Parts: sequence; C-alpha cells; structure tokens
Amino acid sequence: MDAKELIFGRHSVRNFLPDPVPEVVLADILEAGRLAPSAQNRQPWRYLVFTDNGKIQKLAQNCGLVGLSIFFIRKAPCLIIACADTKSNVRINNQDYYLVDTAISFHQMMLMARSYGIESCWLAAFSEKKLRGYLKIPESWRIVAMSPFGYPAEKSLYVKAISSFAGSNERKALGEIVQFL
Repeated sequence: MDAKELIFGRHSVRNFLPDPVPEVVLADILEAGRLAPSAQNRQPWRYLVFTDNGKIQKLAQNCGLVGLSIFFIRKAPCLIIACADTKSNVRINNQDYYLVDTAISFHQMMLMARSYGIESCWLAAFSEKKLRGYLKIPESWRIVAMSPFGYPAEKSLYVKAISSFAGSNERKALGEIVQFL
C-alpha cells in the first residue's frame, strides 16, 4: 500500500476480529512510534501495551464515566495507551511539546499498523484521573490517548451509531482549513 492509499484510507474502526496482532507486526508498530520526530529529540512518549483480552476488558471498566462510550475496546485483541513523560518535555516560547510529540509518535504507529491491515481508533474519551489510578503510572506521566488495534470486523449496529455520533466520516473541505498567503 502506498503512502497516499495508507493515509487517504485511514478511518476509525470500532469493531475487531479476535485474531491477535502478530508479535513481529506489533514490534514494527512500536518501532514506528519510537522513530517519530520530537522537539529536541526528547522522545517523551511512553506506551502501555495490552494484548491479553482479560486485561483489556478490566481496563475498559476503569476508564471513568465518560469512558463508558468506549466499551467497544473490550473486544480488541490489542490496546495501546499513549503516555507522555513530562520530565522529557521541551518548552519553547511558552509552549509545551510533550503532547504534540506523543501524538506524532502515536499516529505513526497507527499508520504502520494500517500498512499491515490492522486498524485503530484514536480515543480520548476517558477519565485520566481514574485511568491513572488504575494503571499506577508515574506522577510525571500524562495519558494522551489510547487506541484499540486489530483486524477490522463488520460494523455492528452499535458501532454504526457510535461512529455517526462521533462524526467519524465528516471532514472539512480544504478551503475551510487552508489559506494560501
């Protein structure tokens, strides 16, 4: 799959086959994140990887009230939580870069996954406080996002409804977001 097909065909997937993500593929996905650019090469990203479905189901119950909308992650064969270590932050012109750096890294992982036919769904609907307590992560870490990873399955009625609510297929026209100066 070429870069254009990889990027233009990317979309949020919320229903997965139970097939596991092969270890060699998962290694490439994680390596793609590791190789991402970051401000002053600080590499603030830290990843928590879940491949045990029982642990993913338990995690889904610990995402807080707002996290109830993402209970579809329970069926994912792999879930990755993207964290940023604020100790590795760079601050330039009063702007912290740990969130941007981690987002770039995580997106590279999603594109690498897609190159193997593995889809994902960027999620931020969780209580960071509740999830932080459950995961017992270091104080300096922030939870940036999470995503299920897996081979896509047919959309269920629930998945169609949640995708519609999320506006997943709606994109602004280039004229709304680009200005040539």
